[in-house]
Amino acid sequence: MEKTKQIRLYKHLDTITALFVAVLIISNIASTKILDLGIFTFDGGTILFPLSYIFGDILTEVYGYKRSRKVIWLGFFSIFLMSAIFMIVGALPPAKGWENQDAYNKILGLTPRIVTASLIAFFAGEFSNSFVLAKMKIFTNGKWLWSRTIGSTIVGEFVDTLLFVLIAFLGVLPRDLLISVIISNYVFKTGVETVFTPITYLIVNFLKKAESEDYYDKKTNFSPFALK
Repeated sequence: MEKTKQIRLYKHLDTITALFVAVLIISNIASTKILDLGIFTFDGGTILFPLSYIFGDILTEVYGYKRSRKVIWLGFFSIFLMSAIFMIVGALPPAKGWENQDAYNKILGLTPRIVTASLIAFFAGEFSNSFVLAKMKIFTNGKWLWSRTIGSTIVGEFVDTLLFVLIAFLGVLPRDLLISVIISNYVFKTGVETVFTPITYLIVNFLKKAESEDYYDKKTNFSPFALK
């Protein structure tokens, strides 16, 4: 008699996934505005985007890298679909009497360079973050959660910020502004992760008890493309 493999059902995985994707989409739209907040100069999406790394930490810490990998890919294709639709709609002729084409193009008229930068940075940054956290969990034997959430963010946000700014704005922004945007984004994002550490602890502890899960990726294939 063949053994049937049981599929583990979780109470809150779909909620975390939906929030993760929502944060990605909203932050990408908000990134069309550049903010100047004194010592910080960054795009508007930076206000919300660090939460995606917090959700990524929670997913990997509780459910493991394999499930986090699927959610990251879902986020990747959601951003791609959103960007493609915005670009297609912007390219289609406006109706007579609708005089907001210029406004649409300025806010939602994404360029291929920005889309490419966003997708590459997201892919590299999120997978770096999840990989580092999963490996550190094994190395620390599940202790010192703060070291994993902050350590993985330091790596993931650095990769994400550097790739996005360089791909999107190298040769467009003056060198001084380019460096300022990179530093401001990186410091702000890692700072948000650090400040939210107590909340991350509460959510992680709640989910581990509610889901009866605390996954260790000891035999995981860490390739981003191993989707089975």
